[in-house]
Amino acid sequence: MVRAAVLPAVGAPLEIAEIDLPDPGPGQVRIRLAAAGVCHSDLSLSNGTMRVPVPAVLGHEGAGTVVAVGEGVTHVSPGAPVILNWAPSCGTCHACTLGEVWLCANALNGAADVYAHRASDGSDLHPGLNVAAFAEETVVSASCVLPLPDGIPLTDAALLGCAVLTGYGAIHHSARVREGETVAVFGVGGVGLSTLQSARIAGATTIVAVDVSPEKEELARAAGATDYVVASENTAREIRALTGKQGVDVAVECVGRAVTIRTAWESTRRGGRTTVVGIGGKDQQVTFNALELFHWGRTLSGCVYGNSDPAKDVPVLAEHVRAGRLDLGALVTERIALEGIPAAFENMVAGKGGRALVIF
Repeated sequence: MVRAAVLPAVGAPLEIAEIDLPDPGPGQVRIRLAAAGVCHSDLSLSNGTMRVPVPAVLGHEGAGTVVAVGEGVTHVSPGAPVILNWAPSCGTCHACTLGEVWLCANALNGAADVYAHRASDGSDLHPGLNVAAFAEETVVSASCVLPLPDGIPLTDAALLGCAVLTGYGAIHHSARVREGETVAVFGVGGVGLSTLQSARIAGATTIVAVDVSPEKEELARAAGATDYVVASENTAREIRALTGKQGVDVAVECVGRAVTIRTAWESTRRGGRTTVVGIGGKDQQVTFNALELFHWGRTLSGCVYGNSDPAKDVPVLAEHVRAGRLDLGALVTERIALEGIPAAFENMVAGKGGRALVIF
């Protein structure tokens, strides 16, 4: 038996409970978690903004050590340090055949599986976004397991599984920021901080961080922001003032709110690019009129998992870490136990801090 944070129902408080995990079957891997990041997507799953079968063990950003492998698993072995990939590509659907593995139609099929049982009553448990990282140990499909490159601290490596892949991909794959361009990042949480660092790595000059909290300025500047704007109704005007009244070349929205998406759009120059990373609810409606779409010539695009291929991008990110260009530890503002996840959710809602990291 292992301890886990169980979501008994949508909207219900998380419960710390003991669960029974099976031995890994064919094509499966059992992992002892070293750390798991608390992502806004976990909050969205718990409150029903995003839907998964429940009861479930959430947590999708994790790293740990292989305990055992099932028949047919050859790319990792017991004792190996690994990163969890919550959205493995099937390789055969239409998106995968186009090389767009981040849009795989079958990536989340595993979330409907029963992967464990509650020890107290034997009730079925689902694995959240495939990997159930809010637990001391988990059993996942081998396709969800990536070997950890050398030279990366195991606990900090958890952040590579979501926040860093998303932020890095938003800059390098979706917006394709070029050296010398200007960037604005809306939302200074774990993904936003990763995006700021990635904009700096890409060679952006002016990098504007935007958040509702004045207290996050120091975090943002440490990540690479050259300027900091406290969100208000004048945000777009302030960003234009910082860029010769033109607006930034690229705006990345990491919040998922209609007003923030609209402001990010208005903050980009004529012909600029706005990339939406934040996951909003269906009630968040963004409107544009036909004339402004024509006149401004801007590009607005969604960005799923950073438009990344984890198998290819994790080694690249690891090289940035080893070279000192990417600081994983700087994304973490709180290290907590399983029991601290509800408070971490509350801090997200209140707009406090960067990434909370569960340490096992």
